[in-house]
Amino acid sequence: MGKYLTEFIGTFFLVLTISLVVVSGQPMAPLAIGGTLMVMVFMGGHISGAHYNPAVSLAAFIRGALPLADFIPYVIVQIAAAIAAALVGNCITGGSVPIAPGEGVTLLSAFLVEALYTFALALTVLNVATAKGTAGNSFYGLAIGFVVVCAAFAGGGISGGAFNPAVGIGLSIGALIAGTGGGMVWLYIVGPLAGGILAAIVFKLQGNEDIEA
Repeated sequence: MGKYLTEFIGTFFLVLTISLVVVSGQPMAPLAIGGTLMVMVFMGGHISGAHYNPAVSLAAFIRGALPLADFIPYVIVQIAAAIAAALVGNCITGGSVPIAPGEGVTLLSAFLVEALYTFALALTVLNVATAKGTAGNSFYGLAIGFVVVCAAFAGGGISGGAFNPAVGIGLSIGALIAGTGGGMVWLYIVGPLAGGILAAIVFKLQGNEDIEA
């Protein structure tokens, strides 16, 4: 139960931070988002692995670091936490985050940004948090958090910057309930999951497939 509670808490605060900084128009939003992920990873990494992202959980499952018996509950808990956080964010701010690609951005461009930066995130997680060569390191939370900082600065204005199916689903449902959007949710499911699958494949190609989780 502790690992599921940890996944809920970490995902909740990640999505709540996204909701609050976007609605309030904070100019350094990526730093707040990546910083929140970093501290939540340090908070829960030793308990659940601190995925807070179905695409990361999928990569860990394919890699062999997460059993199927945990993979499905992880995804359910992550999505539930994201929806709860989006609704709380709506309540706090009186607004919502209708996540969508930037104006004039093609679906291909948005898809590539979501898939590629989720690939970078998941591959980083696999290497710093599941590989024998980095076991016991103290930098894993910083590395994971800063992938999201870089991704949000570089691609947030292009794709909408979810890099996480739970974020996409949660914010889309929050926006749908508020009547401000929610129609592009598939992009934030398919793109990140593709990135997670690719990360697991590349992790093994890097020579890590014989390394115990």
